[in-house]
Amino acid sequence: MDDPVRQNLRARLRRAGSKELVRLVSEEARALTVGDVIAVLRSPFVTAEVIDELSLLRSLLANYEVRCAIARHRRTPEIVALRFVSGLFWRDLLEITVDMRIRSAVRTVAEKYLLQRLERLTTGERVTLARRATSSVLAQLRHDPNLKVIKALLHNARLTEPVVLPLAASESALPRVLDLIASNPKWGSRYEIKVALSRNTRSPFRAVFEILPTLRRQDLVDVANHEPHSWVVRHRARELLEDDGVAKTKNSSDI
Repeated sequence: MDDPVRQNLRARLRRAGSKELVRLVSEEARALTVGDVIAVLRSPFVTAEVIDELSLLRSLLANYEVRCAIARHRRTPEIVALRFVSGLFWRDLLEITVDMRIRSAVRTVAEKYLLQRLERLTTGERVTLARRATSSVLAQLRHDPNLKVIKALLHNARLTEPVVLPLAASESALPRVLDLIASNPKWGSRYEIKVALSRNTRSPFRAVFEILPTLRRQDLVDVANHEPHSWVVRHRARELLEDDGVAKTKNSSDI
């Protein structure tokens, strides 16, 4: 249990305004503990000047919690935050990348280190990452061979069409991945995604056959004339074109 002197210091740190915090941190630097630093960083009155002072406390910087808290604080000066980003665990790097209150340069660097560590993450960790990561990280994760990762990625609110579209069009994508995209309520209904899937020779027949009737005539023509495609797919596209032509002729004669 803390002694009365320490309890008093902690209470003063919690009550202090911006100017008082600067003075206390400066004067009590040698007496501060990890708990004191965390308490200061949680204060609504903490400023960049206070955090700068804390970043000079070498004895406390050996503690991961302190380094992480400083790096993740929205008021931490950019140059200070960047000193600690490279040594953070992937989960803390993720939190930095998705926190729009943190300086953009710090988020960018955190993203870079996060991307470098993808190969070392377990499947479960990549799934967790895929659920919340930014578009830049998702652009790398979309190549993951594990379906659990792709499922999580497709439900990420930060996922954008420019990230999904190249995957839907990729001739190296796994058919089961393309099937996941096609069956996804959000992405499988996007017209450009459907066009990409319909032209992709790796797309499962079932998915393509469900997409074809929803395509515009010119896109159907493109599929029908796409030589790399299976004869079965091209034949079905031609059938739909013929049916459409018959329907138009019938409608014209009824006028």
